[in-house]
Amino acid sequence: MIRQIAARRYAEAAFQIAREQKSEERWSRGLELMAALFSDPQAQAIMADARIALAEKLGLTERTLADADPLVLNLARLLVQRGRTNLGPEIAQAFQELLDEQMGIAHALVTTAVPLSDEERKAVAEKLGEITGKQVAVETRVDESIIGGLVARIGDRLIDGSTRSKLQALKRQLREARA
Repeated sequence: MIRQIAARRYAEAAFQIAREQKSEERWSRGLELMAALFSDPQAQAIMADARIALAEKLGLTERTLADADPLVLNLARLLVQRGRTNLGPEIAQAFQELLDEQMGIAHALVTTAVPLSDEERKAVAEKLGEITGKQVAVETRVDESIIGGLVARIGDRLIDGSTRSKLQALKRQLREARA
């Protein structure tokens, strides 16, 4: 939880700077590179090893992020110096969420009993867009236990149109009718 709060604070500061400079996309790409570096198992081992000099860790960071915005590189250096490179992926994710919010994009995790075709996926995105009033990016997952229909999670909102939940509701109604 504390890691998430710290990552969110770094992301909010980065987002504010990016907005002021009108360089949100450049920051986003740079933070993706940073996240990839700091989530790489070999890089993680190097960053966590106290026997490796700080200068060597910074050198790896600077070589990897040479094409990134200079301020993204400064953020990465700061994380290396403070031993907080584990926050890199979370910062990138939180930054992207802030950018998507600014652009009116919502993310939905849609669970279905069978895989969706591209056409069905597009139709689900359009329907969820009507419900939320935003453009919706859909990530799908298959879970056969829902039997049919779909379950969509958009932020903290849950839309359950699964056959399983409808059957459970029917079962409750039948029990109440008997009582």
